[in-house]
Amino acid sequence: MVSLKDIAERCDVSVATVSKALNGKDDIGKSTREKIRRIAEEMGYLSNASARALKTKRTYNIGVLFIDQKEAGLAHEYFSKILESFKSSAEDNGYDITFINRTVGGKDSSYLKHCIYRNFDGVAVICADFADPQIRELAGSGIPIVTVDYTYPECPSVISDNTKGLQELTNYAISRGHRRIAYIYGDDTEVTKKRLMGYYDSLHSANIPIREEYVLAGQYHDIDIAEAATKKLLQLSEPPTCIIFPDDYSYFGGRKAIFEAGLSIPNDISVIGYDGIQTAKIYGLTTYAQDTESLGKIACRKLLDAIEGNSLSNDCSIVSGSLFPGNTVAQI
Repeated sequence: MVSLKDIAERCDVSVATVSKALNGKDDIGKSTREKIRRIAEEMGYLSNASARALKTKRTYNIGVLFIDQKEAGLAHEYFSKILESFKSSAEDNGYDITFINRTVGGKDSSYLKHCIYRNFDGVAVICADFADPQIRELAGSGIPIVTVDYTYPECPSVISDNTKGLQELTNYAISRGHRRIAYIYGDDTEVTKKRLMGYYDSLHSANIPIREEYVLAGQYHDIDIAEAATKKLLQLSEPPTCIIFPDDYSYFGGRKAIFEAGLSIPNDISVIGYDGIQTAKIYGLTTYAQDTESLGKIACRKLLDAIEGNSLSNDCSIVSGSLFPGNTVAQI
């Protein structure tokens, strides 16, 4: 059986350094840590997870709640990019991740009971219905938890600066001469409320009257609803010159409605998305690119701090994105 001493001799480092590398400690260089882990794997070293758990009082396993009501799952580029960043950061620190569900031993249960059954060191709630009583129960359970794009008083969190995002997009349209700017907003969530605030603030600052017929309810990541809302806007006696969509994916529904009406983008009507997904950038869509890499990394760091007992329960980090001008907003 390969021992830590064998690995240390092969890597020409101390046994303590090998131990730190295999346990995800960050007080050694990343390149050294990766080299030691690679050689350990080549040598066939397998740590005894049960023994390590007894010694450290940890399982080095993090639960991830990723519940997408639209059932797009990992095809939802915004959340999947956050998850990818979170997973990479967790693995760099010696942790595995496991998705959480509502079953224990094949029987219906709850998120909390599943977490207790798996003995997770902590939980990341990356995509979920935060009003779900089971998630509220989990947040108040005392298990170290971090949330993304939502804040509970009991948990640290990381959120996108959604107000600033809509302000920048609306201000950009205004700077291009637009005054009739419509906004199809997403589901009734805190994210949507912040974005609506940014939209209204920008219009108010520019002394542009708010026209309620330009503000329509939609849903995130829903092409059909975006298409129907766009048709409604285009049928107004004075249609908008620019439409902001709930997200980049929804824009493709609006695009379909615009083309079916015999209009072109941006010559006849300008359009704006949100999120900055790769597909939208390929199409040249004007959008607000969210910093998914930072969101994932910060969420992981906050959760590890919570596991170590080094974080405040209500500590919240706000992450800004950046405007991607694209070519879908005309100068008028």
